[in-house]
Amino acid sequence: MQQRVHEYISQFEEGYFSPMTLVVRLSEELGELAREINHTYGEKPKKPEEAPGNIALELGDLLFVIACMANRLDIRLDNAFRDVMLKFETRDACRWTKISGPDETG
Repeated sequence: MQQRVHEYISQFEEGYFSPMTLVVRLSEELGELAREINHTYGEKPKKPEEAPGNIALELGDLLFVIACMANRLDIRLDNAFRDVMLKFETRDACRWTKISGPDETG
């Protein structure tokens, strides 16, 4: 994903936005996702004249901006994801109630 984003951004002289601008873009995209979630699952339905939204595309927009941020800061998201999963799998290993399988006794 990061390589594909880099190939796309590399076509343009302007290159990546600054980290600060990328954080603002991330906030904007998160707001758009929140709006779609609110319209779909919340108490604020869309007006009849509003076009339908797409939650999957809003999540995709967030992924694009996150990939831009990671590329701009020379961070490999696969490594960051591995590290964060290790954190959750160790720190929070006993925090939640695990689902018992059919052959597990619990």
